[in-house]
Amino acid sequence: MMLNETTLAVALPAMMADYDITAATAQWLLTGFMLTLAVVMPTTGWLLDRFSTRGVFIFAVIAFLIGTVTAALAPSFVTLLAARVAQAIGTAIVMPLLMTVAMTLVPFHRRGTIMGLISVVMAVGPALGPSLAGAILSFTSWHGIFWFMVPLIALAGIIGATKLTNIGEQRDTPLDVLSVILSAVAFGGLVYGLSSVSTILEGGPAAQIAIVIFSAGILGLGFFVWRQLALGKHERALLDLRPLAVPNYTFSLAVLMVLFAALLGALNTLPLYLQGSLLVTALIAGLVLLPGGLLEGVLSPFFGRLYDRFGPRPLIIPAMAVVTGSIFWLATVDEHTDVWLIVTIHVIFSIGLAGLFSPLMTTALSSLPSELFGHGSAILNTLQQLAGAAGTAVMITIYSNVSAEAQEQGVAETTALADGANSAFLATGFLSAVALILSLFIKKIPAEPTASGDSNRQASTS
Repeated sequence: MMLNETTLAVALPAMMADYDITAATAQWLLTGFMLTLAVVMPTTGWLLDRFSTRGVFIFAVIAFLIGTVTAALAPSFVTLLAARVAQAIGTAIVMPLLMTVAMTLVPFHRRGTIMGLISVVMAVGPALGPSLAGAILSFTSWHGIFWFMVPLIALAGIIGATKLTNIGEQRDTPLDVLSVILSAVAFGGLVYGLSSVSTILEGGPAAQIAIVIFSAGILGLGFFVWRQLALGKHERALLDLRPLAVPNYTFSLAVLMVLFAALLGALNTLPLYLQGSLLVTALIAGLVLLPGGLLEGVLSPFFGRLYDRFGPRPLIIPAMAVVTGSIFWLATVDEHTDVWLIVTIHVIFSIGLAGLFSPLMTTALSSLPSELFGHGSAILNTLQQLAGAAGTAVMITIYSNVSAEAQEQGVAETTALADGANSAFLATGFLSAVALILSLFIKKIPAEPTASGDSNRQASTS
């Protein structure tokens, strides 16, 4: 599922040609996916409370599998977009489920190590996406990207259906329909508005519609938060917001949001720059991102073990500085930049990410009491996807607008596209600097006083 998040970035030009659509329309295959994640994820805290672990997992896999097969056969853009929505529903459920199961079963003193392994999936999956898509496109059409995933997800579903056991206690919490509607309006409106930044800047009737939807998203978010706080007093909230009252969780979450915005924004903008300005093939554009992603996967468990020994601060602050510096370096690219320099910068960027993801996720969730793991994970994943949608939309908007303005002034296309890319990366660099400041407020979590008892009980449950 993580692999699926970034495979389409390289394939967008081929899809645009097949369906005769513009880049702005094709972008909805990316932002529409993240929009669905942002709408569905707030409900996962309730789902994990209400239904069995195994049942939720099987439903998520079936939704993703149906979406993948439909995408492979899609005769039209609308069908493909609907298929991506089905894929996103499955992904939105599995990601919080994974973290909740890990936090429930893993003893406190080993959470960093296990979160490091989870970070391997989160790092290597998106990193392999562009490379895999480029390789598949070199010998077949973009439909092959989805056919490649079908046996993988089917096999994972079969293994999970036979081996996965239920954890925790189910609670007969009623579904608050109004909260679901407010959630869809809030997060859907926010993602749509962020994805329509370029349209809003252009003005006209379409811009007015986008502004209205974005405004509705902001209002919806306010009502959603008010509704959850009111229901939370009676333990009936769709998404319990109590985790946000824990400072360590909130600061870790804020840094994670910036990282996800920078990561997905960079992964979706870099291929456009590489193919448009440096004129490399889709395969090379994908391979450029491969070394950094693989190295991040190798280093993540190592940083996870270091977290268990030294806590978050000795890892998070230096790693955040590395990420910030590498993004500012990336903002110096032009049409003459050597491809190997891009590989080097991305490798350094990925090393910083390896030192951040597992320590930040572990710190955020370990700061919460166990009964809030599900809702804390749902909030974390929801806001990460919202940040990812924002990062992708804003970076591509800056890239497109700056390059278009340069071309209107008579600048060569390759130079103009490079100008758009370094402007997008520069904006991300300033945002990362803010995250670096926020990381200074993250504190070490004291060991749980009942860790040994919890360890024995959790091992027995496992």
